[in-house]
Amino acid sequence: MTGVASRPSARWRLASIGRKAAVAAFVVAGLAGSVLPAAAQEKVTVGVLRFVSSGGLFLAVEKGYFKDEGLDVELKFFEAAQPIALAVVSGDTEFGVTAFTAGFYNLAGKGALKVIAAQAREKKGYEGNLVLASNAAYEKGLTSLDKLSGKSVGITQVGSSFHYQMGQIAAANGFALKSVELKPLQSLPNMVASIKSGQVDAIIIAPHLAKPLAASGEAKLIGRVSDVTEYQFGGLFTSTKMTTDKRATVEKFVRAYQKGAEDYAKAFLAKDASGNIAHAPDSDATAALVAKHVYPSEEPAQAAAKVKGAAFFVDEKARLDVADILTQVQWLKDEGLVDASVDAKAILDLSFIDGHINAN
Repeated sequence: MTGVASRPSARWRLASIGRKAAVAAFVVAGLAGSVLPAAAQEKVTVGVLRFVSSGGLFLAVEKGYFKDEGLDVELKFFEAAQPIALAVVSGDTEFGVTAFTAGFYNLAGKGALKVIAAQAREKKGYEGNLVLASNAAYEKGLTSLDKLSGKSVGITQVGSSFHYQMGQIAAANGFALKSVELKPLQSLPNMVASIKSGQVDAIIIAPHLAKPLAASGEAKLIGRVSDVTEYQFGGLFTSTKMTTDKRATVEKFVRAYQKGAEDYAKAFLAKDASGNIAHAPDSDATAALVAKHVYPSEEPAQAAAKVKGAAFFVDEKARLDVADILTQVQWLKDEGLVDASVDAKAILDLSFIDGHINAN
């Protein structure tokens, strides 16, 4: 008998081909499955300022929390708060994260917008907006907040958060807001330029913008908003239509956003037994992620240090201080900046997060 192997039968060859085809199909299916999640990502756009106070949002983007929820988030940057609200109403963006303004409350009061989570708060013992005097005004005696009466103060727009903060400063220091000349300058870069040039006597502005001006000698620090008032100055909002027609999308977004807020709070807001800020071990790495969006053109290590030095208080669960929002709306109504018909409670949708603060 020879050692020649017998040829496989036709039936065996067909079975073998079938098995190989099945394996190939399985592999293709597996590869297809691995790319489906990316292909199925839902695109949403968020309007935001380049502020450290929006750090929770930036962290959620950088750490992939939105992608984990099936969302492909695009950040669209603005130079003032009010245009973000208009962008959400028009559908140019699905979400907005920024400070509350009179214009925002008026739009929301018409049923167009819903506040669904918190951004940042002014809180004693934490960084917040700073008040700067121009060098010329400082030399003439504008060295503290109680001396702002009779002076010019630059703000972005009438009814802006800066407008509201100036009202609180005036009330706390016993002078009328109308004794201050408020100058709407439309954008943050314009505010910075105006204080450097002496076009206005003072501005109220975020710490990541204020501190470099003071450090360089281009303006003088004369006070902090958080020393005067604690308030919920910003939030996460969306269109009313999104909360009804795309509720699942909003729920996914909020879950990811909360994770970012929690990471932000853990990295920057913990305090030691003496009440001093005690940054977490990973705070440098966390700050670097935020800095990519706040200081995109600066050297990374320097930018990260600026972020750590300008971290607002952010609730770790992104909960709103509801009572304070009601107080804001009433003050703006009293000033004639928000329509009397606006129902402050109706602009809030508290159903996406449990345990909002002062909600009863």
